[in-house]
Amino acid sequence: MKIKGSLEVSVNLIGELKIRELNRKFLKKNKTTDVLSFPLKESGLKKYGILPLGDIFICLPLSKKEAFREKISLRTKLGRLTIHGFLHLLGFDHENSEKKAEEMFKLEDRIFSKL
Repeated sequence: MKIKGSLEVSVNLIGELKIRELNRKFLKKNKTTDVLSFPLKESGLKKYGILPLGDIFICLPLSKKEAFREKISLRTKLGRLTIHGFLHLLGFDHENSEKKAEEMFKLEDRIFSKL
């Protein structure tokens, strides 16, 4: 995917109840998760040369727990989740195919290593 111009992405830090509510309402999964992404279809911003990709929601309390469990900093965890959410906004998926999951996670690692 080649993108010219500016991008807009919303990154939101939310609690466990809110992420569970979003997951249940939009993905029909009644559980908490660390990150959710919702791509935008169209927006009036295109006329200003800005491509709005969508919204990323990161569960801060769960991210803190996962960072502690993984023995990494919260900054590292949030960086990885932001990249993960961004890739979902670009159309990458890891839930329906092992091959696609492997592709996505390799790209995620490659992007993170450059930051």
